[in-house]
Amino acid sequence: MEDIIRKQLIETVEGKRSHIPFSRAIHQFPFDLAGKKVRNLDHTGWSLVYHMWIAQRDILEFSLNPGHESPDFPSGYWPESLKPLSSKQWKETIEGIATDLGEMIALIRDPKNDLFAPFPWGSGQTLFREAIILAGHNSYHIGQLIALRQLLGVPVKDW
Repeated sequence: MEDIIRKQLIETVEGKRSHIPFSRAIHQFPFDLAGKKVRNLDHTGWSLVYHMWIAQRDILEFSLNPGHESPDFPSGYWPESLKPLSSKQWKETIEGIATDLGEMIALIRDPKNDLFAPFPWGSGQTLFREAIILAGHNSYHIGQLIALRQLLGVPVKDW
């Protein structure tokens, strides 16, 4: 039964089944539109991608490191600028999301990690809980990214 739970949890974190994975949502998102603001929306593609990366990294680090300190909330979870500083920063942040997601999946997949045991350094948080929070958070912001793409005229095709 635990193998089934791990498999389904990984699929949820990856954005499979009823969701679109981040890799598809960001695929061929033009760098020149990453910092473009759309009327009546607070976020740009860059601010959403940066926020997802920081929040996901925070969840991963909390799950791994008893000494981890989260960024200030909410300011530490959002970029200072609506535009990336460079195409390199944009690319590295996107790659960071993929790398950190892979690390979280590895934690979930490893049978040595009890999904339901509270972390000794937390206040009742478990790996299962952190994975569910990550999946929900990413799904929410991926939906925003998809809507933003549509408004910018670069919708996601064939997902």
